[in-house]
Amino acid sequence: MNKNYNLAVIGGGPAGMMAGGHAGELGSQVVLLEKNSRLGLKLLITGKGRCNITNAEDDLKKLIQVYGSNGNFLHSAFNKFNNIDTIDFFESHGLPTKVERGNRVFPVSDHSADVLGILKKYLNKNKVEIRLNSPVKKIMLNKNKIEKIILENNEEIVADNYLISTGGKSYPTTGSTGDAYKWLEKMGHTIVSPQPALTPILTKEKLVKKLEGLSLKNVEISLWNTKKLASYFGEALFTGNGLSGPIVLNLSKNILKYKQNGLKIKIDFKPALDYPTLDKRIQKDFEEQKNKQFKNSLDKLLPKKLIPVIIGLSGIKENKKINEITKEERKKLIKLLKEFELTFLELEGWNKAIITTGGVSTKEIDPKTCKSKIINNLYLAGEILDIDGPTGGYNLQIAWSTGYLVGEAIKETTV
Repeated sequence: MNKNYNLAVIGGGPAGMMAGGHAGELGSQVVLLEKNSRLGLKLLITGKGRCNITNAEDDLKKLIQVYGSNGNFLHSAFNKFNNIDTIDFFESHGLPTKVERGNRVFPVSDHSADVLGILKKYLNKNKVEIRLNSPVKKIMLNKNKIEKIILENNEEIVADNYLISTGGKSYPTTGSTGDAYKWLEKMGHTIVSPQPALTPILTKEKLVKKLEGLSLKNVEISLWNTKKLASYFGEALFTGNGLSGPIVLNLSKNILKYKQNGLKIKIDFKPALDYPTLDKRIQKDFEEQKNKQFKNSLDKLLPKKLIPVIIGLSGIKENKKINEITKEERKKLIKLLKEFELTFLELEGWNKAIITTGGVSTKEIDPKTCKSKIINNLYLAGEILDIDGPTGGYNLQIAWSTGYLVGEAIKETTV
């Protein structure tokens, strides 16, 4: 005879593990179903394998504003379990954390496997039954209630409550293939069109190939059509066919809002200096090196890899003596350093997207419990919901908070 659970969790990512562990901690009988052979595959690759657990922003109002118009949905979840609670959770379970630039929180060990290890122990301690290699074939409904789940091997799972926490469509190699969107649409839920977000940007110019691997710090990158649409300050990286890095990924979310024709990306390599100040700085450098050739005069100003590209675009002959460079030539150089322009080609697709934007409409979910307003015994948590934030630990925080909220809510239904 099939065991009857209080909660069946579909999806062993961050939200599913937190929900399952917390529900178990509060006395519920929980089964966690994961279609892969391991839990938390996507978690292992977050933060380049270091796992940016959350963001240490200590003003809850500011934290919620980061998520844009759908951020208000998170009020209840963050009041129950916020970013500071997340840090406390991992610290109290034996994982020391540290805060880096941009308030990003990482494990001291710099290993995402250690984060996953804590969650696995949490599940085991709270007697959550973990079923790996258990893809769901069908969800059986009776009116507006889930009756049971049928797995690919035809086994039936029966529970009082069900949580779908299967993530979005980003990094499909980790199993995020968007299956749940189809299930939920059939149940009557509205799916806001899922799109790849926080993704590298491809540019038309081939010169980026010469800059591949060049890491930039303290730069400003902005998006333009006829006017400035958005800008971010921080770290970026040239790839073989465009740009990546934290501020580029954040900029990519803005590109989704606009028609993609004719967009320009401008890099300000010296955002701390306005045009007159940068001009004075260059004149000072030039005065100190007036007998040098132009190609040997930019070492103090720019990374080595960038110098030949800037020289080529400036139109100034590389062998020209510094004291022969005209005011007009110097002005052109300054403009290049303040407005290094690239033409937007396209965003990288699902394979490189860190998150999914879009998903199940939050209007159809109770923000106090993450329970569906359409299906009586269904909950939704994590990336499956139509809420997302920028890079910096904000998206994992959605998973921790909504997962925890579900665990709390299941306690109320468990007799």
